[in-house]
Order: sequence, then structure tokens, then C-alpha cells
Amino acid sequence: MKQTDIQGDNFSSRLKEVRVAKGMTLEQFYGPVTEHVSNCSAIENGKRKIGKRLSKDIIGCHHINESWLVTGEGEMFDKATSSSAVAISEQDCQSVPFFNVNLSEMHFGGQDLFMESPEYYVNFRPFNDCDAYLPIYGDSMYPKYASGEIIAIREIRNFDIIQWGEAYLVVADERANSIVTVKLLFEHPDEGKLILRSSNPNFKGDTVIGKEFIKKLFIVKGKVTRNQL
Repeated sequence: MKQTDIQGDNFSSRLKEVRVAKGMTLEQFYGPVTEHVSNCSAIENGKRKIGKRLSKDIIGCHHINESWLVTGEGEMFDKATSSSAVAISEQDCQSVPFFNVNLSEMHFGGQDLFMESPEYYVNFRPFNDCDAYLPIYGDSMYPKYASGEIIAIREIRNFDIIQWGEAYLVVADERANSIVTVKLLFEHPDEGKLILRSSNPNFKGDTVIGKEFIKKLFIVKGKVTRNQL
């Protein structure tokens, strides 16, 4: 589906039609695919644009006929999906996307958080409150996180409340060379700055970064191996 298609005059209102047809609240309908449920009412009313990834996730989660959403023609739901597949997918849409991409190659959006399409979804209840699973490459965080392991991350919006000594994914803007890195965070004497530190003692030297340079901040809730996915 092209980005221009999802910005049509009736696309957003048809999403509301689907939600009403299923008898679901905003939280029930959009909650499985986004944390930003408060934005979805404005999307349904045409006051806010819907991102490409979010629209794709909603369509997949609720088995909506994509052609009907765009044109209003045909059936509301994808009839080709069997009832057993629906049950599996309803479980999957409660899960967390896995992006098989190097952190340095990730592109972070606004409302939709990640610009890439996930490789698949992971249903692992301890981390189902996270935003994404991402692979770790390199040894700077060894032995806490070894290269090849998968981390589960959750976005932190209040940069003044940090769990010192814990690992975070830091996404900085161009003023900090647009770095995207996983590091342990420590308190700096200047409240407007953070100390980034590797857990591998062979990677010496701290990185100091101003909070104002951080675009996105995610706490690492835990890790899994590829065999667990």
C-alpha cells in the first residue's frame, strides 16, 4: 500500500467503521499495535495522519481488506484468512516486533517509532510491554549483552527519570553525530548531561552527551537468544 493511499479522505473514517463493527474501544482496537492510543481518535477523525507502518500493523492485526480501506469497495474483512489463522494472528498482534537490523542502520520515526518493517512478531509475555526486539552487534556491552543476542527495549519519555547503571538504547541527533548505541547510563554532575559507558572493560572511556541531543531513549528490559524466538 502506497503512502498516498493511506492519506485519502475516507481511509481514517473507515478504520473507525471497522472498530465499531468489531465492538471495540480505542484501547482494545489500537492498543495491541501502538502505545500512542491517544493519537488514534484524531486519526479516525482525519485530524492526524497515520503512518505507513502503523496502518500496516492495524490491517494485519485485524485482518482488514486493504482494498476496502482505500477504495470502500468489496468486503470489510479479508475473507481469505481462515478462522484458525485469525486466532493465531490475534495472539500475534499482542506481541512485539523483531527488527533484524544493525542499530546503526535503524531509522526512527515520530508517531510510528520505527520506520522499518518488522521481520516477525514475538509473543514472549515477560517482554510484551516492550516496543521492539533488536539484535546486538559488537562486543562493547559484553558480558552483559553478547553479540548475536536479542534485546527487548521500551521507550522512556522522561529523561529526568533514569535508572542509573542500567542499559539504554540512546538515539541522538546530528549534534551528537547521530549516534545510535546501547550503553550503561550514569549520572553526570551537570543535570543536563548523561554519561554513557560500555560494560566491557576493554572499551575504556566514557561518552558524555547532553539530554537535549537525545531524540529517543529506550531502556533495555532484558535479552533473549535467537533460539528462544
